[in-house]
Amino acid sequence: MRLFLHPQVSLEHTKADTMQDRAQSGEITDSSFSLDAGRKVLDTTLLDNPIWSALSTEHLGLALGDERARRYPVEIGPLSGIPAQTKESYEALSELARDGVVVLFSVEPIVPVGGLQVMRSGPIVQMVRETRGVEPDAGALTPRRLTAADAPAMVTLAELTEPGPFRMRTLELGNFYGIFHGPELVAMAGKRMHLPGLVEVSGVCTHPEARGKGYARRLMQIVIDEIERDGKTAFLHAFSTNPAIRLYEALGFEKRQEFHFAALGNDAKKR
Repeated sequence: MRLFLHPQVSLEHTKADTMQDRAQSGEITDSSFSLDAGRKVLDTTLLDNPIWSALSTEHLGLALGDERARRYPVEIGPLSGIPAQTKESYEALSELARDGVVVLFSVEPIVPVGGLQVMRSGPIVQMVRETRGVEPDAGALTPRRLTAADAPAMVTLAELTEPGPFRMRTLELGNFYGIFHGPELVAMAGKRMHLPGLVEVSGVCTHPEARGKGYARRLMQIVIDEIERDGKTAFLHAFSTNPAIRLYEALGFEKRQEFHFAALGNDAKKR
């Protein structure tokens, strides 16, 4: 799949030169940008292995591990990536899992070898914003950008609503925005994985007692607008049974790929 970037974006914004250097160095196998009839074209094949791609490009500076397996620091989250399901990659991933569970996304069924055990698994969908959806009415909402001081409240909300893995340092991956009822954080959304030309919308959740007010839609639109102002394309992941997929479609996201999700640990006891 190829998406045309916003025409006003400069080549400096796309970081094409950086990506070419990384491709030549072997960090990635494909250049993420090319020129087509004078227009900048985004090659979305990096989304076929999104966590590995993020940890090998835009988030390489955060990555723990090497060319066999990489993960985010435990305090940021369990997302991990491997270039292929090989014995060598799983052995390296097992070492990275000594400090906690690791999470993989894979187009192919996840079949770990060695000491890793599947703790939790399920199907997820990847969606890419291809068209502009219906813009929400801001109304009287007053979202604000969240800071490190809000991290405990963010973790509490994420543990209650389970939008996906969220830790005390997850907000370091990108801007997050929230809505409060008095002192209580009741809704949030932000950015997680960054790939060349692509940014993941993540952490979208609303307290059960605050649902039905359009909070998630409003916060997602703030994040999407920020991504698109930078000339990048928004994408996201959701469990296949998540009813919020209808909202994502209304905001212009289309299903691109189905993945196998698995949380893996070195403990043989399954949850």
